[in-house]
Amino acid sequence: MLSKFNRSNQIRQALQSGGFLFLLFFMTSASAVAQAPKGNDEMSRDERGKYIHYEVVEKKALATDSLKQRALGFLALKKLKAIQQDNDEIRATGKFIVNKTALMLAHPSGELLYNFTFEVKEGKYRFWLTDFLFVPYKRDRYGNFVPSTPKGTPLEDSPGKLNAGEWGSYVETADKQSTTFAAEFKDYLSAIQKIKTPGTKKKVISTKSW
Repeated sequence: MLSKFNRSNQIRQALQSGGFLFLLFFMTSASAVAQAPKGNDEMSRDERGKYIHYEVVEKKALATDSLKQRALGFLALKKLKAIQQDNDEIRATGKFIVNKTALMLAHPSGELLYNFTFEVKEGKYRFWLTDFLFVPYKRDRYGNFVPSTPKGTPLEDSPGKLNAGEWGSYVETADKQSTTFAAEFKDYLSAIQKIKTPGTKKKVISTKSW
């Protein structure tokens, strides 16, 4: 009886030990997955090594001047700044807000500055967003989230003080928001614009003669 009891006790201890090892392995694996960087190289890069969202669109139905005017209208609608024109090219600067969720509450943790370029030729146009800079936010004395520094960090340069997973999320945000921006831009340039028809001029009525 004592031998059977000891054997049962040994089996139970082995199972408990194995369960502990399995739990330890599971927790270690989960931690490794959580800390693994999120595909930093999913976003395309240009010849300079900069992250970029680049598209070429065929649009033979619209004239060059019409495409430029529509592009300017969209940039004004999105409140992009430093809009400059040079022949068939338009350049501007914009920003995306990076939100962070903590304790079920979302708040802005920073912004992604970028340069936008639009070029048009007869029958097609191209545009790209690049030169992304991350600017972290801080709370001011009024509780507002404001840039903590006037100079951003290039998205290609992951700072050592931030973990790779967090910085990877900024790259992912730049990729997703650039894709959304591009879709809205193309839709705006392709949409049928409403033409304002001049109203019929009212005839001046004279009561002096009839």
